[in-house]
Amino acid sequence: MATDPDQPLLTAEEFLQIDFGPDIKAELDNGVIRMMGGGSGEHARIQSNFMRFLGPALRGTGCRPFGSDMGVRTHDQSIRYPDVSVYCSGRTDPANDALKAFDDPRVVIEVLSPSTRRKDYGDKLEEYREMPSIDTIVFVDPSTERLRIVQRTSPNSWSDESFVGPVDLPLPSLNLTMPHAEIFARD
Repeated sequence: MATDPDQPLLTAEEFLQIDFGPDIKAELDNGVIRMMGGGSGEHARIQSNFMRFLGPALRGTGCRPFGSDMGVRTHDQSIRYPDVSVYCSGRTDPANDALKAFDDPRVVIEVLSPSTRRKDYGDKLEEYREMPSIDTIVFVDPSTERLRIVQRTSPNSWSDESFVGPVDLPLPSLNLTMPHAEIFARD
């Protein structure tokens, strides 16, 4: 695969044409294929909580949450797979059903794991911040039940807050607030 330094870098379009099969998941990281590991039950529970809350809350708004099977094209050589992304403005049209990645998420949510935290807080955060469509980037730490919320305050400015205690998640571009208890619900 493209992890060999002598291999040419792939474009997002080339990467999206590769069929990895049902059991293999990979991201395109600045032209290089990076294999992705599976998540834990805790990780899946939190991702599911977001989908269960956002799906009904966004019905009829023209916005829709997508899970980690929908790619985010952050630039011409990167395709990321956040745990949850929310798209609006026509992305709910059936004509988009066959697409494997979009380039205009409104909200991106990453559930952290020890193996992904550094990449999520580094390259991915910078790529997401460069996307003009994104209003809110959320990092969720399942082990401490803490949130880091990065929100656009103007076209070139962001707030970046890490919370040590329970906090509800404001999603201003969606006119929603997700309660902390819903994010970490166990039932």
